[in-house]
Amino acid sequence: MILIGAICSSLFIQKRIVFLGDYILPLVIVLVLYLISAVYVKIFSVINRYTDYRAMVRLIFCQLFSYLAVGVTLATLSPDFSYRFWGLSFIFSSLFMIVLRLVWIELSVFSKSKNKLSSKTKRIKTLVVGAGAGADLYIRTVLRIPSNIELVAIVDRDILKKHSMLHGIEIVGTDDQIEKVVINYEIKQVVIAIPSLGSADYERILRQCKQMDVKVISMPKYEDVVTGKLEVSKLREIDITDLLGREEVKLDQSSLQSNLTGKTILVTGAGGSIGSEICRQVSRFHPKRLLLVGHGENSIYLIHRELLGQYKDSFEIIPIIADIQDRERIFQIMKNYRPERVYHAAAHKHVPLMEYNPSEAVKNNIYGTKNVAEAAKEAGVEKFVMISTDKAVNPPNIMGATKRVAEMIVTNLNEPGKTLFAAVRFGNVLGSRGSVVPVFKEQIATGGPVTVTDFRMTRYFMTIPEASRLVIQAGALMKGGEIFVLDMGEPVKIVDLARKMILLSGVDEKEIKIVESGIRPGEKLYEELLSSKERLKEQVFEKIFVGKVESHSIQETNDFIKDLLTQDGASLKESLLNFTKQ
Repeated sequence: MILIGAICSSLFIQKRIVFLGDYILPLVIVLVLYLISAVYVKIFSVINRYTDYRAMVRLIFCQLFSYLAVGVTLATLSPDFSYRFWGLSFIFSSLFMIVLRLVWIELSVFSKSKNKLSSKTKRIKTLVVGAGAGADLYIRTVLRIPSNIELVAIVDRDILKKHSMLHGIEIVGTDDQIEKVVINYEIKQVVIAIPSLGSADYERILRQCKQMDVKVISMPKYEDVVTGKLEVSKLREIDITDLLGREEVKLDQSSLQSNLTGKTILVTGAGGSIGSEICRQVSRFHPKRLLLVGHGENSIYLIHRELLGQYKDSFEIIPIIADIQDRERIFQIMKNYRPERVYHAAAHKHVPLMEYNPSEAVKNNIYGTKNVAEAAKEAGVEKFVMISTDKAVNPPNIMGATKRVAEMIVTNLNEPGKTLFAAVRFGNVLGSRGSVVPVFKEQIATGGPVTVTDFRMTRYFMTIPEASRLVIQAGALMKGGEIFVLDMGEPVKIVDLARKMILLSGVDEKEIKIVESGIRPGEKLYEELLSSKERLKEQVFEKIFVGKVESHSIQETNDFIKDLLTQDGASLKESLLNFTKQ
C-alpha cells in the first residue's frame, strides 16, 4: 500500500518530475518502520472485519510516525526533497489501507446478509426503541449475525435525532410515536435498546404495544453481555424487574479483587437462589477454591455443573453435601479446607411454614448458624458474612425471630484480630424460591385468580444478583460486628406487583382477577429494614448503610438458646418474640 501510495502521488505532481526510483530506499525504510510500529501497537492483531475507529487511529499513527521519521531525515540531507510527493504518498497509502479494511467489513456484512435473505425463515419487522450506546451495540451485532430480525426503523426520545441514520437504519420519530410507527411500518416486534429505561416508560410501551398485538422484548443487560451469559442478538422477554425499576448496586471491583481473588471461599446454602448467585458472583473474581456446601444434592449438583462449565480450568470447585445442623460434620469441613471467607446463606425462609414448624426453624436458623459460625472461628476464617432478612426487625413470626437470634450469635462472636463477623439484611428477592413472583406466575398461567393476602400489604424488593452483590460487597467493607442494610428505595404494594405481572402476561384484570385471601400466620402488612433504635445515617458504600444494632450479650444469647427446644410450639414462639423484642 505504501508503494501504491507513492505511485499515485507521482501522478498527481505536475510542476516537477519525481523519479520514483530515487525514493525506493526511503519508501522501504518507511515500510520497515511502519511494520515495527504496527507490531508494537498490535495493528496486525485486529480482526479485519471488526476494525473500529481505534484501530484506524493506530494505523494512521504508525503511518505518520514512519513517514515523519524518514521525511525529516530526507529534508535535512537532500535539497531536492519533494514535500508534496512525500505528503501525497502518506495520504494515499493511509487512504488505501483504511478503504481496504472498510471494504472487507462491508463484504463480511453483505455475505452475512445474503445468508439471512436466502433463509426460508420469515423475517420479523422490528422497531428499535433508543438510538444511544445500547442501540448501537445491538444493531451492529444483529447486522453481523444471521437472524430472522429485519430492522426497519428506530425511535428515540431525542427529537433532534429524527431523520438521522444509525448503521443505515432511519430514526423516524420519538418514543411517544410508537403507535404511529408500528402502523406505518407494519411492525411485528419492538426491541427496547435502552438499558437505563425507567420502569414507567417500560410499562407505557408495554401497554401501547399490547393494544396493537405487538411483541415487546429487550436487549440483554450490559452485565449479561459482558459476562458472556447472553449474546446481544438474543433478546429477552421484559420481566418484572424492568417494571419495578430497581437500580442495582454496582460492585467496587478493586476492593473485591483483593478480597476474593486467590482465596478459599465457602458458601453454605450454595444450591439456593441466593447462595448459588453468590457463587456465580464470587467466581468472576477467580478464587483459589470454591466450596459449595448444601443439604440438597440436586441443587448442589446443578450449581456445581454450571460453574464447572464456565470455570473448570480456572480454579477448584468442590461440591459438599452437608447439613448445617450436623455440628461435627461442619467443624470437620472447616478444619479440612480452612476457608478464608464464609458466606452463610443456608436457612429456612418461608414465614408461614416456619409458623407450623417452629422447632425446625430453631434447629436450622439458630443452631445451624451457631455451628457454622463457631466452626469458622475455630478454623481461623478471616471473614464471615451471614445473610439475614428485613423480617428480623421487630419480628412477629418464628422465621424473623430465629434470624434475629442468628444475627446476635454472629455479631457477638466478632473479636478484633480474629475472625470478623457481619450480617447483611435485605428485603424480598424477586425470583427466589420464597418469592411471591413464582406463585403469581403459576396462578396467571392457570387463568387465575391471583391471590394477594391483603391489598394494603407492601414489601421491599430487589433482584437476586443485587442481593448477592450486597453480600459480597459487605465482605469487603466489614470491620466486624456490623449489620449491613441496603437502601431499597420505596416499598412496593403487592397488589401493584400482581397487576404488573398480569400486564406482562399479555392479558388484563378483566380476564384474570386479583382477590384478597387474608393474611397468613406470622405475616406483617409492612416490613422494616431497621428499627427506630438501629437507624444510622452513615453510608459506607453506594446505597449501603450500617445499622447500630443493640443485642443481648453472647452469654445471655447462649443461655437463652441452650434449652430452647425443650419448649412446645406456643411457648417457644412466645420466648423467641420476647427475647427479640426491641
